[in-house]
Amino acid sequence: MRFKQTLLTMTAALGLVTATTGTSAVADVPDPTPGSLQQYDINSVYVSGVSSGGYMANQLHVAHSDVFKGAGIFTAGAYDCSQGNLNTALYACMDTYLPRKTPAQLEQETRDRATAGSLDPVANLSGDPVWLYHGSSDQTVDRAVKDDLATYYRDFGADVSYDTTSSAGHGWVSPLGEVPCSSTAAPYMNNCGTDPERDMLTHLFGTVKPAADAPLNGKLIQFDQNSYAPGGSAAAISMGNEGFAYVPQSCGSGSCKLMVALHGCYQYYGLIGNTFMGQAYLNEYADTNDMIVLYPQATTASDNPRGCWNWWAYGGDTHYAEKSGKQITAIMNMIKTLAGDTASPAPATPKGAAALDPQP
Repeated sequence: MRFKQTLLTMTAALGLVTATTGTSAVADVPDPTPGSLQQYDINSVYVSGVSSGGYMANQLHVAHSDVFKGAGIFTAGAYDCSQGNLNTALYACMDTYLPRKTPAQLEQETRDRATAGSLDPVANLSGDPVWLYHGSSDQTVDRAVKDDLATYYRDFGADVSYDTTSSAGHGWVSPLGEVPCSSTAAPYMNNCGTDPERDMLTHLFGTVKPAADAPLNGKLIQFDQNSYAPGGSAAAISMGNEGFAYVPQSCGSGSCKLMVALHGCYQYYGLIGNTFMGQAYLNEYADTNDMIVLYPQATTASDNPRGCWNWWAYGGDTHYAEKSGKQITAIMNMIKTLAGDTASPAPATPKGAAALDPQP
């Protein structure tokens, strides 16, 4: 089976990644500075991710559509495709050997959850910019699964840009990626000779200034994720002790956007160090476009051996795709610290920091 072949390839690659932890081919990111998250003047909030991080990016966007203004997603499927079942996740929402729910069925579940209050109103998704990317050499997540995500968003009225022109394998694609374009190999940072980050940010923001070609001027803050996790234990919800935020100099005194960037499986800090943060090619755009980049970190657990984000209910978290999901809650707590913890907005409040609801 193709998934089993992919798993063997990823397992073999794991040895290579372990041997090179903390290094990257062209990692333009400052050394982490221990500290804590501070409050900034955040004017809008976006989310991006790859693979399991792509599924989590979609879950965050749908659960908190009052807050997130748009999403950029490499290689993932539609909201709650797995239905809380690992076999469904593996064989219906990556490979397609098992049947999966249609976009229409998932859309109705989304409406039902929003009506029950476990998600923000689905009307918020209408008009949101959503950028999607899938490479033709990606044998880990089938193209049909990604097509479902495009349909799901379009049916809710989102402004979808869907790039299927690349021959990329499974991974995050950027000009700094060290993996050949069509390969699927650790650390899953591919280089296709293009700049998908420019395309993504242009679609999300409307316009974007060129990426910095000088050394980065900001700081990479390393903070303790335990203080943001429900119950005070990041490890208990398969998140690492360390999280990171890249903060450009301009954001210390002026208004900035916030981008939450979510790594995929086998890309967490405890395994590959700064590689994802260094090769994602977001910090370079952050410097020139007044954008803070938040890099939350997952890690391994007994039922999450690859350090993936929770998109199939591991750890017994059956609400993983809703507002009360434990990882979603932790990430939202980080966002609220960066943006300031404000009162619930009136219905007409625009998306962004002012739409954050305080939670304990």
